Amino acid sequence: MGIVQPESRRGFLRLAVGSAVAVGASGLIAPNAVAAAAPGGNRPVPREHIGIQLYTVRSLMESDPQGTLNRLGEIGYATVGVSGLYGHSPQEFRAMLDAAGLRAVLTHLSLDAIRGDWQQALVDAHVLGVQSVVVPSLPSDLQNPAGYRQVAKEFNEAGRAARRSGLRFLYHNHGFDFATVDGQILYDILLQETKRQWVNFEIDLYWAVEGGYDPVDYFRRYPGRFPVFHVKDMAEDGSFEDVGHGILDFPRIFAERRSGVREYIVEHDAPADPLASAQRSYEYLSTMRF
Repeated sequence: MGIVQPESRRGFLRLAVGSAVAVGASGLIAPNAVAAAAPGGNRPVPREHIGIQLYTVRSLMESDPQGTLNRLGEIGYATVGVSGLYGHSPQEFRAMLDAAGLRAVLTHLSLDAIRGDWQQALVDAHVLGVQSVVVPSLPSDLQNPAGYRQVAKEFNEAGRAARRSGLRFLYHNHGFDFATVDGQILYDILLQETKRQWVNFEIDLYWAVEGGYDPVDYFRRYPGRFPVFHVKDMAEDGSFEDVGHGILDFPRIFAERRSGVREYIVEHDAPADPLASAQRSYEYLSTMRF
């Protein structure tokens, strides 16, 4: 199989952040370029739809789940994306969320979940109170056109069952989803071979850019298929950064109405201080305009 990697990350960053962002002599995007280039809109991100993926604070959830959830609520988050139950039952986890004043809007479930007792997984999702069930990644042995076509069929079946139970079914991307294999972009196979009434997408904005593509282009080509954004920022060197403190032009991305976005879920894969990162990201997202 022929795998074609994107050009260079530098070129893709220029694409994703828009032509208004200045590129310095070193070829790196200026650290404060996003704020300078932000459109002059006045639309806020609805605060009741600002959430955080609990993967961001996973180390704290292991040791003090209730205290961590309480703190996220105090910061201002209204919602969370669930990334495992940390040894608790769905009922226990829901009780902790309720006590913290948080709503779970989605839960990440493995590909094995849809291949196992999917009906029970959907029942558990309802206990958590989520709107969406999300497959967060695909194994390496399926990262080829035939594998993605196989998964698309499985997603259609799982998505139909989820819809019948009153839930949305989404897929969350990583950078590898944007690889071109045998002339085909893997992510595009999922978009083209799944039915929008059953399968849609939680687009991770960082990973889309890292993979070499402009999220806005996808919103225009596949309108309404991205009800959830994973709002994750990128540092100049390509590593993770707190939202609003990196180089991604979120106002430009958010301003494209054709995305279909309803939920804005902050994530940082490797924060030095998870709660400080969560607070910085919330402060930016709750005050930005687009």
